[in-house]
Amino acid sequence: MAEQENPLDRERFCCSICLELLKDPVTTGCGHSYCLSCINTHWDKEDARGSYSCPQCRQTFTPRPVLLKSTMLADSLEELKKTGLQAAPADHCCAGPEDVACDFCTGRKLKALKSCLVCLASYCEKHLQPHFQAPAFKKHKLVEPSEKLQENICSRHNEVMKMFCRTDQQCICYLCSVDEHKGHDTVSAAAERTERQRELGLRRQTIQQRVQDTEKDVKLLQQEEKAINGSADKVVKDSEKIFTELIRLLEKRSSDVKQQIISQQQTEVRRVRELQERLEQEIIELKRKDHELKQLSDTEDHNQFLHNYPSLSPLSGSTHSSIRIRPLRNFEDVTAAVSQVRGRLQDILSETETKILQIVSQLDVLLSQPEPETRADFLRYPQEITLDPNTAHKGLLLSEGNRKVTWTGKLQSCSDHPDRFTVWGQVLSRESLTGRCYWEVEVEVRGEVGIAVTYKNISRAGNSHECGFGFNDKSWMLNCNENSYNFYYNRIKTPVSGPVSSRVGVYLDHSAGVLSFYRVSDTMTLLHRVQTTFTQPLYAGVRVCYDGDTAEFCKLK
Repeated sequence: MAEQENPLDRERFCCSICLELLKDPVTTGCGHSYCLSCINTHWDKEDARGSYSCPQCRQTFTPRPVLLKSTMLADSLEELKKTGLQAAPADHCCAGPEDVACDFCTGRKLKALKSCLVCLASYCEKHLQPHFQAPAFKKHKLVEPSEKLQENICSRHNEVMKMFCRTDQQCICYLCSVDEHKGHDTVSAAAERTERQRELGLRRQTIQQRVQDTEKDVKLLQQEEKAINGSADKVVKDSEKIFTELIRLLEKRSSDVKQQIISQQQTEVRRVRELQERLEQEIIELKRKDHELKQLSDTEDHNQFLHNYPSLSPLSGSTHSSIRIRPLRNFEDVTAAVSQVRGRLQDILSETETKILQIVSQLDVLLSQPEPETRADFLRYPQEITLDPNTAHKGLLLSEGNRKVTWTGKLQSCSDHPDRFTVWGQVLSRESLTGRCYWEVEVEVRGEVGIAVTYKNISRAGNSHECGFGFNDKSWMLNCNENSYNFYYNRIKTPVSGPVSSRVGVYLDHSAGVLSFYRVSDTMTLLHRVQTTFTQPLYAGVRVCYDGDTAEFCKLK
């Protein structure tokens, strides 16, 4: 029968650092043995101090000892291994590198069960007993084991910090309250904790309410997606039936209409899903934030609570407004249009094709999204603007990669071009603008600078109102003076109130017919909003007519 393993032998041949059987055993001058790698790692951490201690008895050595392998101990280990000695299982009661150790254990320290905020020490189960038995310890505050107890001690007076200075927003001891914090608004740490706990409760309520509201919005979007798919699927089926009756003559038209409907369906479903994903991500973030607040709220140590509280990031604003679904404009309008074609012959088919495809492209099945509120919201739709030199009046100088325009009054040597403004000091962008887009213009005004959007077919030659931004029904312009704004459309001037800024933001939602001008600063201030119907793609434009006036389209990050 194999010899029964002796627990004492196993304990004696284990490294007190890694709790495993000794590997390459070495012995320090005080007589304690360790794995060579374990003791070297331990002493590497003490290099900065210049003195080296034994992890068990704390005897110090200077300089660092040169360690040699303990041959006798190594041989003994080999013999014992042959007789069945195995590595000692890790003692789950012993404190590991990640645990809080008992301050009163000698030799191998056990895990601490509790920390005392009065004694400022941590205790294992054995050494904790006096706190449960002795009357003198009954009023001591026990919390979960913590390595940060010394942070509760005032570095100046070496006293426990039981007070909180609201004036300086920091924990202090009683002596601090009558010394350097004399005359400040001070309360007990417990009282301040109670107040902050109440604030945490209110913040959690806000988060939880937002989670509920956002979840409702997600459900609305899911219902909207179902309605879009149902309506689109039905009209595809109906359209196919009608076009089948037209036999070969209408087969091509049927395919065109079908593809338009499916394309519009996919576009609208994609918009719904993208918004749904953003809202679901916001729910996850809000729940994570709520979990962080709960963890802080459950902290038993007042000082730790107050220490961590200021680091809480403020609750960011919601990235959306409540979803409002407008009545669905069904695809059945297309079916009706197709039905009209059924009784007509090839000579009128080309005329009705345009009508059918136009109806499909203009279907508006989802409510236009609420206009962004914060600058971060607007920057989700950045539009790069570069100016077209072929449209610039000859008195304008373009620079900064055709993003900046300056009035010089001197005619530039450039060729004539049919797109060029001949009298008005204006220039258009290269890019056409559709969908949702946002750009910013930095202006330097000595006279006045106009920031505009216009259809491409605005007149260019001559000085008539048909050429000037804001003086016809093809363009809209915010005119910036040194001290005021005015908005122009179709020769109608509308004074605009609001603080003057050197930077103006322009937001366009082409399909919704929304054009808005903003004063850009830490907060976005609405200057003027237009609600209309845009029938063509738009182009950005500026007008500068006075010496030194400039306008630059900014690079948005």
